Amino acid sequence: MVLKKIIFTILFSFFLITDSYSEESFISLEKLKNHDMDKVIFLRHALAPGNGDPSNFNVNDCSTQRNLDQVGIDQSRMLGNTLKKIGIKFSKIYSSFWCRCKDTALNMNIGEFKTHEGLNSFYEKHADRKLTLIKLNNLVNSFDKSGGPYLLVTHYVNILAFTGLSTSSGGMVAFNLNSQESIHIKLNN
Repeated sequence: MVLKKIIFTILFSFFLITDSYSEESFISLEKLKNHDMDKVIFLRHALAPGNGDPSNFNVNDCSTQRNLDQVGIDQSRMLGNTLKKIGIKFSKIYSSFWCRCKDTALNMNIGEFKTHEGLNSFYEKHADRKLTLIKLNNLVNSFDKSGGPYLLVTHYVNILAFTGLSTSSGGMVAFNLNSQESIHIKLNN
């Protein structure tokens, strides 16, 4: 009986610590809306089943790429509708040249976007990692710190390399232009 209480206490403490840590390492979209002017939002493209791209990959031909499935399309639309409902409007939107990123931005239907080389995936060396990150850094440094928020639709490797945080398909990370800190975004409060 004593051993059960000790185990329960340890597990309970672990869950309390984990829960309070997770609360601190995420910000809700609702909370973000009130403090979004100096933020860059990194969005990993919506669900595109698989890993990497086919061996015949061509950035100018969507049929040679891993693309959004219906779940990914629905996920993009849901993200866009959520952002509209909360009232978050982006001053600029950029996307990787990859079709799954452009399709995510298109299906979100939240504004015009431009493609940018700094958002292209270097996972399978279709883009040079060092050059891509230099271009990404230059893009982010060009943003007016009081003119945001800015949305960047990109890939897992780019988000991880720039922010130090990983996220799943359709996941978002906020980067603060002033503090240079990153935090995960959760859709609900």
